[in-house]
Amino acid sequence: MPALGFGTLIPDPAVTVTATRDAVEAGFRHFDCAERYRNEREVGEALQTELAAGRIAREDIFITTKLWNTNHRPERVEPAFEASLERLGLDYLDLYLIHTPFAFQPGDEFDPRDQDGRVVYDKGVTLLDTWKAMEELVDRGRCRAIGLSDITLHGLLPVYESARIKPAVVQVESHPYLPETELLEFCNHNGVVLLAFAPLGHGMKPGLLGDPVISAIAARVGKTPAQVLLAWAVQRGTAVLTTPKTATRARENFDISALPEDAFDEINRIETRQRLNPVVETGVPGFIPQAG
Repeated sequence: MPALGFGTLIPDPAVTVTATRDAVEAGFRHFDCAERYRNEREVGEALQTELAAGRIAREDIFITTKLWNTNHRPERVEPAFEASLERLGLDYLDLYLIHTPFAFQPGDEFDPRDQDGRVVYDKGVTLLDTWKAMEELVDRGRCRAIGLSDITLHGLLPVYESARIKPAVVQVESHPYLPETELLEFCNHNGVVLLAFAPLGHGMKPGLLGDPVISAIAARVGKTPAQVLLAWAVQRGTAVLTTPKTATRARENFDISALPEDAFDEINRIETRQRLNPVVETGVPGFIPQAG
């Protein structure tokens, strides 16, 4: 898996296509998708254009997508996987993730709610049931690796300990305000890749991009705050996702280099602690606009 990945959480279908193609041109070879983002077809269209033109080869790109919460029942896993593959126009995946450890009521509604607006969870399936169905995808050679997303270390441990095929990747929100140090140590010790999303704080203001420590380091090393944050993430041993929506931003985000040791240490000493996305507590993503 390339350390620097392109995240495809982009609400606009046309922008999804252009941004994905711009990311390929900038050098990105790792693409992170999800059934829940509702744009796998557009990502696939962009990648197929680049593949057909010979600008990339399938073996040179790393494609991830995710099983949504309404498909946790074992009998729903393979159909959901195959539907994602079809939308992406691929015949295998490099990585398939359980999007969150929360099972929602099965069905076609991404965000099932009761009459009071509360999420309807599915109590009839465990995370381990879902994981066993994920393992079968690897057995059949349709998927090269499996993992989990939006999970805590506490939630990960029982799956890791019981799994026949161990999680290859854990994707979580991580940045200097939420370093996830304990989870990273577990991953490093057990050969699991920690894949960080929201490394730039999703552009929230005030936030990481305007943090005085980050800004001062950026000025000192002649890089942008975004480049500093991405370099820090890679330097500490995580893979990282970023979602540039223009060609200029894609080139900027791909152009990172190692930070001086003092700058790296300075970022590690930032004491602000803030989680931006509450998805690990509810299974409901904080960055995806709710339908209706």
